[in-house]
Amino acid sequence: MRISIELTFSPLQDDFEEHIISFIKKLRASGLTVLENPLSTQVYGEYDAVMQILNAEIKTAFEFMDKGLMYLKIVKTDRSDYEPHF
Repeated sequence: MRISIELTFSPLQDDFEEHIISFIKKLRASGLTVLENPLSTQVYGEYDAVMQILNAEIKTAFEFMDKGLMYLKIVKTDRSDYEPHF
């Protein structure tokens, strides 16, 4: 089953930028389809592979910061080829 996940990662501390960059770079290196914009990161792929990678990378990201928020939206379909029709 293919899924799409939108992530918003917000370290709640002053040195937030390095944590976000590191997290996104690890997702890019994972082999998943990853798209970014200024507000969120989208990840696409097979459910088990995506969830296994996110489980490990979110845990690692949380271990390297004091406080943080990870907001996820999961859609049961691969929307990586979405193009607006307007």
